[in-house]
Order: sequence, then structure tokens, then C-alpha cells
Amino acid sequence: MEMQKLSNGTQPHDSEGGMLPEEEKFLPHKSDGSKRPQFTDFEGKTSFGMSVFNLSNAIMGSGILGLSYAMSNTGIVLFLILLTCIALLSCYSVHLLLRSAGVVGIRAYEQLGLRAFGQPGKIMAAVIITLHNIGAMSSYLFIVKYELPLVIQAFLGQTTGSDDWFMNGNYLIIIVTVSIILPLALMKHLGYLGYTSGFSLSCMVFFLSAVIYKKFNIPCPLEVFGNHSATAVAPEDACTPKLFTINQQTAYTVPILAFAFVCHPEVLPIYTELRNPTKRRMQNIGNVSILGMFTMYFFTAIFGYLTYYGNTEPELLHTYSLVDPLDTLILCVRLAVLVAVTLTVPVVLFPIRRALLQLLFPEKPFHWFRHIAIAACLLAAVNLLVIFVPNIRDIFGITGATTAPSLIFILPGLFYIRIVPTDQEPLCSRPKIQAACFAALGFIFMTMSLTFIGIDWTSGGEGRSLGGH
Repeated sequence: MEMQKLSNGTQPHDSEGGMLPEEEKFLPHKSDGSKRPQFTDFEGKTSFGMSVFNLSNAIMGSGILGLSYAMSNTGIVLFLILLTCIALLSCYSVHLLLRSAGVVGIRAYEQLGLRAFGQPGKIMAAVIITLHNIGAMSSYLFIVKYELPLVIQAFLGQTTGSDDWFMNGNYLIIIVTVSIILPLALMKHLGYLGYTSGFSLSCMVFFLSAVIYKKFNIPCPLEVFGNHSATAVAPEDACTPKLFTINQQTAYTVPILAFAFVCHPEVLPIYTELRNPTKRRMQNIGNVSILGMFTMYFFTAIFGYLTYYGNTEPELLHTYSLVDPLDTLILCVRLAVLVAVTLTVPVVLFPIRRALLQLLFPEKPFHWFRHIAIAACLLAAVNLLVIFVPNIRDIFGITGATTAPSLIFILPGLFYIRIVPTDQEPLCSRPKIQAACFAALGFIFMTMSLTFIGIDWTSGGEGRSLGGH
């Protein structure tokens, strides 16, 4: 990419107002009659709709299962305010990334770091992306590890587990990884995963539909499976929704929501593979994807909360199991969520592989052996992490509190300040001041998240169990 950038020495700036669509397009490499080396060595062929599926799938994560619990600790109005703010800030963050990428003609997060801060910036961006996405992949496989045995148990009509190998979550994640995740991760281009991403999103829409349906079929106060109720005498306001709630767990809501919207490592790879790639077209993809996930998140949170109110647990599916562990609809929902998170793992793996390729083999052309070896090693490492580290949520807490604010706020803001030329936008200009405030907000989020996690650790609390992306 650096060779390409130098050879394009007179690249037009991606100004907001005056650039023609032809000038704004990526891959303008046919002027000399030969194809110059590109980051993906092919012209983008992914449609607008498939790109929306891919980015939406990257945004959607295991955090959706904890949003109802987050609402129970903030109230409906405060939750909506926080969700709206995070969604808008995510859209602005995508704008900063695309603006920075457009100025220098770069479509790789790590190369933006190289352009902004040299080799240390490239290494920093690659390490942050790798840590965050390994944490995300691990959280998805943890869902497979703990939910798939319950699905098999329900299919067998059992109310308790057994010692059979097919009920062992560690064996199951290895089987799922080798038979499903690895073949998808070996695809050469991210755009092809648009089909699996669309199916994955369909599964989560089914999950949302079941949450809405169950709201009107589960009585309040909650009756736990068996012959006793959740509380001997339900409080008068047990089934009254709260508009504003402040308690010890409220502080976790902002980090949880921030993690739920992290998709920024995937923005530039998806931009690279987009057909007719312009900044405005990719920004629209980002806006549509974030709006769609905002809608899904809010409806999932509010209908889950209005079903259980104060009895909502950090993992929503577990709350349904308290009512009826053999419920057929919830069994189908578990299966849909398992399919969704399983198909998301390959999408999340692509940016990690890109980051490692940029660090270890920056000038090398595509080679199948490297492509396959990196995917296999990453999946093996994540499987070992999920199998042998019992308190992985503590690691998620630390990496999530540091990498998510970095990817959403800090790095896009700093890239924008460093990359956009000062003769085009001086440091005292409004856009750069906004970018600086945006990066500062990321440092505030990071400090706040680490502080609350530290307090939770020292007090022995379980608030961090909500998990990240």
C-alpha cells in the first residue's frame, strides 16, 4: 500500500464538497494499463446489501443477550438515551475513519496507523484489533460451549446433564470449529460471507421475535420452573417498568453499549471489497447497519426487560430457562443464537488475519499457505483459551475496557487529526477540535471502565459477567 501511495503522489484530497464520484472511487489503478498491487489484489464485487449484512453481523454480538439486564439497571428512558448516543458516536467514528482513509487512499486500519504515527502506530492498531477480536471470538465460542450442551439436553428430553462426550462443551467447540468455522474462515474474500451473515442476522431476528412473543405469554410476577415463585411476596412495583434507575450496576451500561457497537476493524475491509466504493456509499452502509442494530438492540432490551423486570438476569436466555427449561420455542431460539454466533466468528477473524499479515508480511502477495495457517492458528489459540481459562471474563473485562474505546473513539480521532493535512483543516478548525474531543471521550470511557472493573474485582462483584461485544 505504501508503494501504491507513493506512486500516486498527486492523489486528490477527499474533500467533503468538491470531489467527483469518479475521483472518490477506490482502486483507480487502470490509468497506466497495468494493475498495480492492491491490498486485496482484486476489485471490489460485494453489493451494498451484502456489505450491510457483513457490517451488521460484525456489530451484532453476544452483548445483545445482556441488554435487557442493562435496561433493568438504567430504566427505559436512560437506556434509550445512552443507546442513541453510542449509536450516533459510532456513525461519527465511521465518518472519521472513511475521511482519513480517503485522504491517503488506504483501506487498512493498520496502514492508517502507519501513516499517522509510523511503525509504532501500525503495531498499536494491529495489536488492539487482534486483542479485541480474539476476545470477541472467544465470547462467541463460550456461548457455543455452554449453550450447545443445553440444546442437546433439551433434544434428548433431559432436565439434567450427563457425562457423555457429546454433552461436553469442550469437545463440542472443537467439533464446531473444525466442521463449520474453519471452512468459512478459509474463504479468500470477506464479501462471500455476506450470505452467511444474512442467515446469521435472520437467526437474531428470530431471537427478537421470540422475545416479543414471550413478553405476552409469561405472567408477572415470574413463576420459576417447579412449585415455587421467584419471590414469596412480590413487591407492589415488581411488574412496573422503571423509566430511570441508578444502582451499582448502572455504571457498566456505557461500556456494555460501547462494546455492542464495535465494528470498526471491519469497516475498511468491507469498504475494500465494496462494488463502486465511494466514501458516501460506505458511510450509508455504516449508517444503515448501525440503525438496524440500534433497532434490534432496543426492541430486544425493552421486551426482555418488560417480561422479567427486576428478575432479568445478565444472560437473557438463562432467564427463560428458569421458567421452563424444555420450552420448545426457547430451544429453537438457543439454536438460532448458536448458529448466529458461530457464523459471526469467521467475519471477526478476517480483520485479525489482515492485521497479522500487515505486521508480519507487509510486502508479500496473497498466498494460500499463509492464509490457511493464520486462520488455523488463531482458531486453535481461541479454542485453547476457551477450554483452559475458566475466568476468561476477567480477561474480556480488561481487553474490552481498553480495546473497544480505542477502536471506536481514540484511534479514529487521532488518525483524523494526524492524517488530514493542516493546509486543508488547521488544528484549530472545528472538525479537528471535534475529533480531539472525540478521542478524549474515549480516554474517559477507558478510565471509567477500568475503574469500575477494578472496583468490581476488589469488592468480589459479578457485574463484569455481562460480557462485551
